Amino acid sequence: MEITANLVKDLRQRTGAGMMDCKKALVSTDGNIDKAVDFLREKGLAAAAKKSGRIAAEGAVVAAVAADGKSGCLVEVNSETDFVAKNDDFQKFAANVAEHILRHAPADVATLLGQTMADGTPVAERLTERIATIGENLAIRRLVRFEAACVASYIHMGGKIGVLVALDGDGAANGASLGRDVAMHVAATSPLYLQRSDVPAADIDHERSIFRAQALESGKPEAVVDKIVTGRLEKFFAEACLLEQPFVKDTDIAVHKLLTESAKTLGGHVIVNRYARFELGEGLEKRSDDFAAEVAAQLKG
Repeated sequence: MEITANLVKDLRQRTGAGMMDCKKALVSTDGNIDKAVDFLREKGLAAAAKKSGRIAAEGAVVAAVAADGKSGCLVEVNSETDFVAKNDDFQKFAANVAEHILRHAPADVATLLGQTMADGTPVAERLTERIATIGENLAIRRLVRFEAACVASYIHMGGKIGVLVALDGDGAANGASLGRDVAMHVAATSPLYLQRSDVPAADIDHERSIFRAQALESGKPEAVVDKIVTGRLEKFFAEACLLEQPFVKDTDIAVHKLLTESAKTLGGHVIVNRYARFELGEGLEKRSDDFAAEVAAQLKG
């Protein structure tokens, strides 16, 4: 029997399984859609759709950097529980996704899901397979990919925090170690901006108005309020901007000074072009249910 696109579509709507899995099921059952449903259920693939609404706020942030150090990526892959995040199958899948992003440079997650992996399987289909096999909802939440003279990464606490840093400049080609140090710094300090010129004027005005109100409220004379506000703004920049923060390994120098001094040993000046910091599950609702109780309930069922 001919396996038409409409037949595949109908099976997918009934089961929520991936398109390639639906086609395989129909081929195996000679186009019998009812038997194909049973086929997918037996393989555990039809159940994947039922898990898609469940909260996935655990998982791992994974990085991949090219051998020449000139490109790299960061991706957050989520699971429902930390237990699954430590599973070898999950970790291998997340690492494969990172390597795919490194090689194929998708612009965003939607583009990534539409691309095919090395074996010809669409990334979306592979994700569905992993959901069925692992038994939890999984999600590829976000990604970033940089190209520069030097790209460095740092992963903290087994994937709880990931940072990617891009360096440029005459000395950047020799800056892998420096890049990792800057990435570690970003992981620790979570800067809001790269440099003060990146801070929106509205944010500066907002901070200035707060500092002025604080100074006046404390009874400071009007004549010195402007100086106090200027000093507090400088402190704000030093806390919020990566290049002005005290370097975590040597708080006597700011990051921009670290870059300047590193030029002496790297053979040229180095700048931080951009950076990205992913913290696992930030902004997502965490599971609050008792996982052990859920397992017990499933066993009773």
